[in-house]
Amino acid sequence: MTDLSVSLSGIRLDNPVIPASGTFGFGYEFSEYYDINVLGSISFKGTTRSARFGNPTPRIAEIPSGLINSVGLQNPGVESVINDELPRLAKCFHKPLIANIGGFSVEDYVYCAKLLDRVEQVGILEINISCPNVHGGGMSFGTSAGAAAQVTRAVKEAVKKPVYIKLTPNVTDITEIARAVEDAGADGISMINTLLGMRINLKTKKPVIANKMGGMSGPCVFPLALRMVYQVYEAVKIPIIGMGGVSSAEDVIEMMLAGASAVQVGAANLVNPRACLDIIRDLPQVMKKYGINNLSDITGGAHNG
Repeated sequence: MTDLSVSLSGIRLDNPVIPASGTFGFGYEFSEYYDINVLGSISFKGTTRSARFGNPTPRIAEIPSGLINSVGLQNPGVESVINDELPRLAKCFHKPLIANIGGFSVEDYVYCAKLLDRVEQVGILEINISCPNVHGGGMSFGTSAGAAAQVTRAVKEAVKKPVYIKLTPNVTDITEIARAVEDAGADGISMINTLLGMRINLKTKKPVIANKMGGMSGPCVFPLALRMVYQVYEAVKIPIIGMGGVSSAEDVIEMMLAGASAVQVGAANLVNPRACLDIIRDLPQVMKKYGINNLSDITGGAHNG
């Protein structure tokens, strides 16, 4: 008998498969395709203090084995998410959620985190520090160990629920940022966010995306994500939610062997709305193939010996 259950900061998940923020809406949209209660959890759409329309179009570009997006955190704002979106999700999903929070100042993060901390459905707060710091010259919070720690510390002081910091891969040494947020009190880490990329239209000779550049995701980034999870696992003692190009049960196991305690699936949902369901259904068979009885036992297994 295979056991797919895992634990994140004392919260038991039936399995480690979690749709990644920005690829699964607020969750209820996917309930038309399958019973979303099979999921371990859901990281719902990145939520900000105020409503955001997002970036100008076009904001999606296809690439071999992936895509580039510059959606720009389009969302109705934290109050509307709490009052309108989460009650709709509660009708079809009955497990603890991961609340993904974006911000453009430390105060923004704290404001949203305080409100979402009070929501019973929310189990974990996931802080997206890839957003530009409007008070720090527009540089992403996640590219500076000091800024990342500042956000982490401020959010931790304001909330009771576990705080996971979502790291950007667009840095020289991701382990430095990981150590900084751990030292500042983070309960866990989510990684990686998207890599910066672009495409140019040969006919117009201009960038395909209106914002010129965007976040690259999909199977093409999986080896990079895997390497970074492996490195961060050796650098910190807090749990990691691994993501970046995960699209199969084999990818889930590989990511967990590298050091992830759970795994998020992103771009695959945009290709196949049932991607997470397919992965969960395939996991027992793949575990059996590789002699794995308890999935939680394999986290960091690639580091042994």
